[in-house]
Amino acid sequence: MAGQEAVMVAGVGFRKGTAAADILAVVRDTCAAVGVDVNGIDALATADFKADEAGVIEAAQTLGVPLISCEREALDQVSDRVLTRSARVAAAVGVPSVAEAAALVAAGRNARLSGPRVAANNATCALAIGDGP
Repeated sequence: MAGQEAVMVAGVGFRKGTAAADILAVVRDTCAAVGVDVNGIDALATADFKADEAGVIEAAQTLGVPLISCEREALDQVSDRVLTRSARVAAAVGVPSVAEAAALVAAGRNARLSGPRVAANNATCALAIGDGP
């Protein structure tokens, strides 16, 4: 779209109680893996049922970006486009990759993943770029 810049979103998934430091570490690892400056991220996104966790709220604040809460229905609508499929995650929350699906949803129109999610400690992260909501 002429005149508009693409939006880059880091989608994250994590276990309950995961510390901000662990979420930030996996976001940085994911950015490094695809050669993106972490300061280029426009938002952090996760599933609505995880968005009230202190660790992800603090991680978004530390990065200086908004935290986008993605509804389960929206995550489900993009689940056929995720690159990583975890049977355990799908059984637990209904989507095969929270990080990848959240990144796709939050990146908006024409969103595409930069690659499969990266996992470290208790968290996962995937980057998506799109035209925004």
